[in-house]
Parts: sequence; C-alpha cells; structure tokens
Amino acid sequence: LLQLQDSYSKSGIACLTGEEIGNSIQNLDLLDSEDREADPCWQVKWHLGKLIKKMMSRSYEENISAINVDRTLTLPHSEGQQPRSPGRRIAAHLTGSSSRRSSLSSRLNPLPRRGIGHKINSWESSRKGHSFLYNAELRNGELVIPQTGFYYIYSQIYFRFRENENEDSDVLGQTRNPKQLVQYVYKLTNYPDPILLMKSARTSCWSKKAEYGLYSIYQGGVFQLKRDDRIFVSVSNSDIVDMDKEASFFGAFMIG
Repeated sequence: LLQLQDSYSKSGIACLTGEEIGNSIQNLDLLDSEDREADPCWQVKWHLGKLIKKMMSRSYEENISAINVDRTLTLPHSEGQQPRSPGRRIAAHLTGSSSRRSSLSSRLNPLPRRGIGHKINSWESSRKGHSFLYNAELRNGELVIPQTGFYYIYSQIYFRFRENENEDSDVLGQTRNPKQLVQYVYKLTNYPDPILLMKSARTSCWSKKAEYGLYSIYQGGVFQLKRDDRIFVSVSNSDIVDMDKEASFFGAFMIG
C-alpha cells in the first residue's frame, strides 16, 4: 500500500487534483530551489503552467489583432482614417467679368436648336477674386463634368437696367414697364438638344422715381450627371444682364 500511495502521489493526475492548483501554478516561479526538489509534482505543475500562460498569451494577441482590424474598418473619416479608394473632389465657382456690360455682347450667344434665351458664353474661371476650378474644366461657357455622380448646381444672374424717359408707363405714371426676367440652367449630353434642368423667373416692377431697376435671380438643385456632361446658364433680356463678379456667378460641386 505504501508503494502504491507513493507511486500515485508522483503521478501527473495526483499533482493536479488539489483544490488550489490555480494558485500553485501562478506561484511556481516563486518557489525556492529546495522546495522545487522537495516537491515531486513541481515539474508537472511547471510545464502545465507554462502551457497555460502560452495559450492565454496567444489568445490575447489574436483578440487584440481582431479589434484593431475592426477599428480600422469602422473608424469615421473625421478621425483621420481616409477611405482606401477616395473619389476626387470636384468643385467650380465661376464669376462674372469685372468689365461688366462693356463686353457682354461677346459673352452671350443665342442658343442653338431648342434652347431658350442667350447662353453666357464666358465666365471668369481663373483664380481671380472668388472664382476657381478644382478638378473641372470650362469650355465655351460650359462646365464639363469629369466624373459621374450627384452634383449641386447653382447660379445667380444680376439684372441692372434703366428705361428711357420717353418710354410708356402706366396710366397713373407711378410704375415703369415691367420686364420678364428668366434664368435657365441647361445640360448638354449626347442627345442633340440641350436638356433644361432648372429655370427661375420674376417680373420686374419698380417705381418711376427710381433711377435703376436692380434684380437678381438665384436657383440651385441636386442632379445626377454623367461623365462628359456639360452644364451652362442662359438668360432672357441679355441686354440688361450685369456681369458683376459678386452678383453674377455659376458653379457646381460633387456631393456623392
């Protein structure tokens, strides 16, 4: 019986049946060399403890790697994470010429085919004042779309005019003859005729005592455009358009 008991106590099974096996594994490296030699189970517990620590360390590293991957994929762009395939930023703001009406006749062309009004043929696109082109191109007054997507398009035209004193007024002589002021935004595609995207209109009406009639028309909207589409602005009453750079402008930028 003594021989069997001694053999059992030295076996790996007996060494792992203690209730405080977890504490003993954590304190293996704290045992003195004399205690190690006196404890027949020390080698079994030491190898088991090293194996458990190795497996726990490997599991921790794998979990940390998975968390880092998830954070990389889900971090918002505002925290500095840029998309892997970012689209180009596209924007343009075109202003009227500072020369105003003196050269307006060369900047307006009648629309061909079914277009209405006179197209503004030339805008200030260089970096003078507020105008700029960013990944976009301007050709003959037409803004060329370089990439398919959704764009916000906007335009404002400034009308400034004075009627002659001998022109007819109403019966009471209090108001001048009204004018119908219209602004159009067109799109050119492979289709032969221009496609109307937006139009905005108002009727002028101002006092006879006023020296000038001043009006501006603004409009904007979101449209899906394809690559190589072209957009432009046309107006009615082209003879009274004032191309003041702060008052007459046209632009677009990609939103998605």
